[in-house]
Amino acid sequence: MIDHLTEPMLVSGFILILTFFGIFTENFHGIERAKFAMAGAGSIIIAGQFYGFYSPQLAVQAIDWNVVFLLAIMMIIVAIMISTGGFEYLAHYLAQQSKGSQFRLVIMLGTAVTVISLLLDNVTTVIIFGPLIILISRTMDVSPIPYLLAAALLSDTGGVATLVGDPPNLMIGSAAGISFNTFIIHMGPPVLLAWVGILIALRYLFAKELSANVKHQFDHAVKYKNQALWQKCIFVMGVMVVLFILHHTIGWEPWLVAAACLTLLLFLAKHIELEQVTNYLETPLLIFFISLFIVIGGVEKSGLLEVVGQTFKPLIIESPLVAALILLWVAAILSALIDNIPFTAAMIPVLAGLQTEGVNVSVMWWALAMGVGMGGNGSHIGSTANVYIVTISERLARETGNPELAITPGLWVRKGTPAMIITLLLCSLFLVGGYDFLYIDLT
Repeated sequence: MIDHLTEPMLVSGFILILTFFGIFTENFHGIERAKFAMAGAGSIIIAGQFYGFYSPQLAVQAIDWNVVFLLAIMMIIVAIMISTGGFEYLAHYLAQQSKGSQFRLVIMLGTAVTVISLLLDNVTTVIIFGPLIILISRTMDVSPIPYLLAAALLSDTGGVATLVGDPPNLMIGSAAGISFNTFIIHMGPPVLLAWVGILIALRYLFAKELSANVKHQFDHAVKYKNQALWQKCIFVMGVMVVLFILHHTIGWEPWLVAAACLTLLLFLAKHIELEQVTNYLETPLLIFFISLFIVIGGVEKSGLLEVVGQTFKPLIIESPLVAALILLWVAAILSALIDNIPFTAAMIPVLAGLQTEGVNVSVMWWALAMGVGMGGNGSHIGSTANVYIVTISERLARETGNPELAITPGLWVRKGTPAMIITLLLCSLFLVGGYDFLYIDLT
């Protein structure tokens, strides 16, 4: 492999390593990862122009606008839904239905988080449910830690099932040409297995906490802030699901489906002002994605990723199942230690290049999706959702003066990491037993 490396490849690889190092060490130096991505994008364009393998025009073409537009549109739709108070009503209703059983409440809240994560990204889901879980647990006078950890673990897991449930899925589906239906059909079963595995694990990992008596029942009603708007949002989400299912048939990209549904919602709720809801766009995240696509596009144009792909091509052709299992665990371990989005972005051109050559890498796509999705559960920094949950638990510990309410790295290793290992073992068994089911023609 080293013999085939040219100077442009080495330079682009060096820029990639520096960019990823800056992104992965965000928690240490305090500089936003989007800034390092921007610096990397600028550097790769300049280097590409100097060596003749990249240009600003090619950089724009390297951006996967389907991913960027879909993320931005879903942010706006979620902002509108949050304003209705519908999620608060749902959480309160589930607390009532649990009838004092903590494990039943874990199952009900976990189910709600998982289902919502099928359409909304996991970060948005925990932002919605995190504060509600703390409110419910304080009202019940029980520890919020089992519920917060369940929300993080199950939002990460649930998002793996659909094309729009997690940013890496969007990137994989767009690059590999995988439709919404194909994605959920093949990822739904392993996610269901993982979901059951996590709930069973939580039942034993938090046996003491979940056996505590509940001192309060939810006997009062919570009112919507805007029930009519909530109902319109639910109707539009239903339309969106139908269009996602049909998007391959009607020739619409997922972002166009989301844009059409956002337009419908804005006309149904004509009092909503666009200027107000667009304030909820997470611009740094969008800039991060755009810059990352430019960096990876430059590395690909230098020829480095083709060399990497050719190096692993014999293993994928001769032992595809072994290669898929290796990718599953490597992706999971790296995603537990660092952010899964850069790793996904780096792997996509490698697999896409082999797919273009006629190599069937369908099982590799599924292994990558499962690995980066499930692997995020392995540590407190494995996903942005985890970081948010840890942050609000630390804030609660400070406010109450009770350090036991904070989810520490050690606590996560004891409670969260075992859950990740269980899901990976289940996914490995699914890869082995369902290999023929996962082996499909994507060319």
